Amino acid sequence: MNLPNILTLLRFFLTGIFIFFACQNSLSSAFFALLAFSAAALTDYFDGYYARKHNLITDFGKLMDPIADKFLMLSAFGIFAVQQIFPMWMFVVIAIREIGITVWRIIAAHRGITLAAEKTGKIKTVCQIAVAIFILFVHILVRAGMFPQRNADLMAVLICLIWVWMGLVVVLTVWSGAEVLRKSNEKVVGAIT
Repeated sequence: MNLPNILTLLRFFLTGIFIFFACQNSLSSAFFALLAFSAAALTDYFDGYYARKHNLITDFGKLMDPIADKFLMLSAFGIFAVQQIFPMWMFVVIAIREIGITVWRIIAAHRGITLAAEKTGKIKTVCQIAVAIFILFVHILVRAGMFPQRNADLMAVLICLIWVWMGLVVVLTVWSGAEVLRKSNEKVVGAIT
């Protein structure tokens, strides 16, 4: 067990804390959900950075790091979709892509093929994290009473912004998944047959 792998395991734990607080309905729970999510997202950055810098890349990390990432993001987007912050179909499209590409990477890894993250995938991840943090920040403002009836127009603008941002995330998510499949299909299918 090295530091990057410990950070990956910590992300699972922080995601559990995030889920607990995100499902509550108070100002303090919204604040703690934002803190837990942000801390989990930071472990995603630091485990990869530290593993590359100190050459601590392991088979465990290659397998569990993307699973921990997907667990965090799908938990957040699933909760937001259930709370009707954006349409459920957006979550379903993201979930199908994330689970499908994770399974594809696992199949490739079992054939001795490492599928490196593409630039569009990294941009997608940053956009996913950013929109989730924005939604959690809006939750805090709503629960703090910042949007009384007279500010209904501002709330409508924020909801519209979230939908547009999520639309961009859905497009990036599908696009990056298609890019992974396009670039790796021949290599992985060739190793299977």
